Amino acid sequence: MPPPERSDLPALILEAQMAADAGFLRRLYAETARLVQQEPGIERWRVVVLCPSCQLHFGDPAPVAEFVEQRVQWIELLSAAANPTAPALVQALALLLQSEQELPATTSALRARVAGSSSAAEIDDVIAAILVARFNGRSIQELCAMGGITLDDFTQSVAYREIFGRGEAQGEARGVALGEARGVALGQVQGEAKVTLRQLSRRCGPLSGEQESMIRSLPLERLEALAEALLDFEGMANLNAWLAANT
Repeated sequence: MPPPERSDLPALILEAQMAADAGFLRRLYAETARLVQQEPGIERWRVVVLCPSCQLHFGDPAPVAEFVEQRVQWIELLSAAANPTAPALVQALALLLQSEQELPATTSALRARVAGSSSAAEIDDVIAAILVARFNGRSIQELCAMGGITLDDFTQSVAYREIFGRGEAQGEARGVALGEARGVALGQVQGEAKVTLRQLSRRCGPLSGEQESMIRSLPLERLEALAEALLDFEGMANLNAWLAANT
């Protein structure tokens, strides 16, 4: 929805279609109509479609030609990736399509382009979110290197805070993310354990008192290993197996 002070702007309905689909245009038409019906606050509106290219086969446009021609705006990510004058946010979204080998150079150039501007933090957020979504299971070190992002920038991103849930304290986040904390200081261990327990509860369900005690007693190195391993856990059985092998 547009901000209150810009009532002249339309509401935007966003759709992402990353592969050919002969039924896409009809479905887009039907779902848009249903949304407008369900949301009485939507009066003036436009549809924005993110796609690799309009040349993909999205179905015969003839039955919905008026809708497509008058209501839909296409953002083609492949052409944006090759256009240095494309909006920075659109270029960032084009990272969804780039190969892993291309990412470091592209993200470095993109971040240099917006350095010092009001959109710098936003671009970092988009880069972090895309990398986490595309390369789930990779270490934080790898993601930072791939995105040309420092640890501090990465741990401050929305993607890191929402997906990993480790944004409460910069020191805790640094220890969990890169395992740089090599000391055995009590505060570091407690912070690491707190973050790891919270993540385990979200991924595996409520922990028993015995499980919590075992985790809190782990040395810092093992806590860091658990923080990385839990990203692949699918339930309590995975946690129990890890504890059995590592305690």
